[in-house]
Amino acid sequence: MEYILILLVGFFLALSLAQMIIPRILIISLRKRLFDVPDFRKIHSRPVSRLGGVSFFPAILFTVTFLVGLCKIIGWGIFSDSTSQFPEVLLLCSGLTLLFTVGIADDLVGVRYRQKFIVQFLSACMFPLAGLYINDLYGLFWIHSIPVYIGMPFTVLLVIFITNSINLIDGIDGLASGLSMVALFVYACLFAYNDLWIYSLIALTTVGVLLPFFYFNVFGNANRGKKIFMGDTGSLTLGFILSFLTIKYTMNEYAETNFNYEGAILVAFSLLLVPCLDVIRVVMRRVRNGKSPFLPDKTHIHHKFLAMGYSPRKAMIAILCISFAFGLSNILLISHVNNTLLFIADVVVWTVMNLWMDKVINDREVVKKI
Repeated sequence: MEYILILLVGFFLALSLAQMIIPRILIISLRKRLFDVPDFRKIHSRPVSRLGGVSFFPAILFTVTFLVGLCKIIGWGIFSDSTSQFPEVLLLCSGLTLLFTVGIADDLVGVRYRQKFIVQFLSACMFPLAGLYINDLYGLFWIHSIPVYIGMPFTVLLVIFITNSINLIDGIDGLASGLSMVALFVYACLFAYNDLWIYSLIALTTVGVLLPFFYFNVFGNANRGKKIFMGDTGSLTLGFILSFLTIKYTMNEYAETNFNYEGAILVAFSLLLVPCLDVIRVVMRRVRNGKSPFLPDKTHIHHKFLAMGYSPRKAMIAILCISFAFGLSNILLISHVNNTLLFIADVVVWTVMNLWMDKVINDREVVKKI
């Protein structure tokens, strides 16, 4: 019972901190004119503060460290087995500090992509440094154990990819935060089920931080200065935490934790299939059309829903439902279907869905011309 109590305390403490911080960020943004100004690529028509993500890392860091320290002082055994996990959590905080710094700089004055990439690379290197890397694909594409010299660089690239996927999916109100909350809640349950409580605490604390932001982001009134975006600070923070939890859940540590779930690789990544597959599709499309893969455009999945006539809020809800469907179906089917076949089925469903969306958009354009 004390385990659930600590998780709930962490959730509500983080929620309360974010609820106090975000209105003050809005006041500072108004006084200092720190706004995201609308342009041809953006959905909003009024200047909106882009500093909502500034509240994420401090609230998460305070909540997790405070509760871990308090439990040690009181003598509660919830984190008694987490001494070996502390290096992972500490280096997670080190990487988050780097990303938090470059995110704020980018939201305030702008940072070149090359500089952001270098910081992302250094942050991603924190995971292998802590001994955390992809060491097993659990039979996906008939690959099992992965040697260290392949697993570590592969993990670094994967962290950068996931982090940027969350950054790029942040195109309409509530989408990045909504997708992240769904994934984080499932991770909290998975880690709690496997008695990895400190990771469950990190996941549920992040959900608590996101809820007040989600309210101001989706339901806030821009005309009254009550609306806020997470900016690069927030999306990089979320992407990095999701990367950490994904790789931790995926890493085969059977000898240490008595945990060897054959579906770990696909279950972990099914929670992030929508942003990850969307980035792969967009990059492939840009390369095929002879454009730079880093050149921004309006071809992401949320842009497609808007082009189909959906409102931003309905598009957000539809994409969240798609993400939830992918995650739930993979979790239910993983024990009955081969990893590789299930992943191929996911890709086929995703491809057919996008082809159907393209057809609907083309038909609407033809009708408009007529």
